[in-house]
Amino acid sequence: MRPDRYLRMGLAMRRAGLTATVGFAAAAQRCPDRPAIIDELGTLTWKQLDARCDALAAALQKHTPRTVAVMCRNHRGFVEALVGANRIGADVLLLNTSFAGPAMAEVIEREGADVMIYDQEFTETVDRALQHGPRVERLPAWVDDGTPALESVIDTHLGQRPEPATRKSDVILLTSGTTGTPKGAKRSAGSGGAGDLKAVLDRIPWRAEEPIVIAAPMFHAWGFSQLLFAALLACPIVTRRKFDPEATLALIDRHRATGLAVVPVMFDRIMELPSEVRNRYSGRSLRFATASGSRMRADVVTAFMDQFGDVIYNNYNATEAGMIATATPADLRAAPDTAGRPADGTELRILDVEHLEVPTGEVGQIFVRSSTLFDGYTSGATRAFHDGFMASGDMGYLDEAGRLFVVGRDDEMIVSGGENVYPIEVETAIVAHPGVAEAAVLGVDDEQYGQRLAAFVVPAAGAGVTVEELKQHVRENLANYKVPRDITIMAELPRGSTGKILRNELRGS
Repeated sequence: MRPDRYLRMGLAMRRAGLTATVGFAAAAQRCPDRPAIIDELGTLTWKQLDARCDALAAALQKHTPRTVAVMCRNHRGFVEALVGANRIGADVLLLNTSFAGPAMAEVIEREGADVMIYDQEFTETVDRALQHGPRVERLPAWVDDGTPALESVIDTHLGQRPEPATRKSDVILLTSGTTGTPKGAKRSAGSGGAGDLKAVLDRIPWRAEEPIVIAAPMFHAWGFSQLLFAALLACPIVTRRKFDPEATLALIDRHRATGLAVVPVMFDRIMELPSEVRNRYSGRSLRFATASGSRMRADVVTAFMDQFGDVIYNNYNATEAGMIATATPADLRAAPDTAGRPADGTELRILDVEHLEVPTGEVGQIFVRSSTLFDGYTSGATRAFHDGFMASGDMGYLDEAGRLFVVGRDDEMIVSGGENVYPIEVETAIVAHPGVAEAAVLGVDDEQYGQRLAAFVVPAAGAGVTVEELKQHVRENLANYKVPRDITIMAELPRGSTGKILRNELRGS
């Protein structure tokens, strides 16, 4: 680029403030007339998106909000709300679109949100959450018919810019909350952003100004990070409000996207499409398909790469720690269930209950140290630390090649009759049965053994499996104490909007 463009980029970034979303201001100067975001409403250029973010910021500034809550699916309104709030120094609280009213009410009250931007479909949930709390300004961002309030506000204020922010804006990301109300993890602009970007670019072949399809929910730490990386590199962001496996393949081919960002279950859904449907799409433009958020199925990883090329990059991330490890296609060909090797600048330790390092190949608790650790929970609490290393909350081991394998959450380990069992091992064995599509295993209380294993199984399409057949299959592949006492056949497993299995719902079923 010409030197004057670099100067304009710097000035724009300074004006917008060094927030997490500063890449949007830079991209508007770098390539103003190139596509920025492509959604169901059409295409916005970087210049248009920047002007719309400024207009919303100017409108929000009149309300002097301290925290703007956003409950939107993937579309331009999500981006405009995020960037606009950042530019006036308001904190941004990203809400899970699967929230129920009571949990959302607790989070909104805890984080002190005074403006709420949400999609119309969540109106009932928002009403329930706000009915007994203080007054919160509401702005629908997407409606099925008519013009949403957010669009009207932006149109009214186009051409305006907000006054410079007087405080630093943070983004509050919520943990998965699979064991209770989600905690707010605060990440500021300086909280590992450059480190995360370097870790990604060292392993994953992003290229500036090349399109990426973001199917992962943007409110979640993983989808959010991919959105920010795309802006920093001025990559056109192709997205749609709701994930559809065939539509995702169509978007890749139509826009010649070189990147795809998903959560692992989206790979499952793509490979569950009939082969004649998948074969309509080449995916040949893809340079990478990157995923994080939960465990990937080894058979799905291999099948996807067999059809669309060696493009999958598995990322082991945490809301509290950012990028921890990445598995390249070569790693996944060698060990399809690996979480990969530590990111550059990240150190891992596998420790036992006494905080001593365990030998290679033995399971222990995963501890991590890097520059990308979060700023702490908004409640003031923090994670467990030992010698400068933060507990990830997961159990795992390292192999001889230095690859990390995650076997489950530390609070998911099942102790049955004095034996330790990790659900992932039993789940993998069950899914290896040709008549099984998905499985989840957890521990339930048992008077005799303390805990017993309970499995929840989804049969493969057209397959019929029995409980005794599945027990015998596990018995033939694992130790007898790892055979689930209870097996429930289900039509589908309950999942949150990021694809994680909702184990609490299974436990209560």
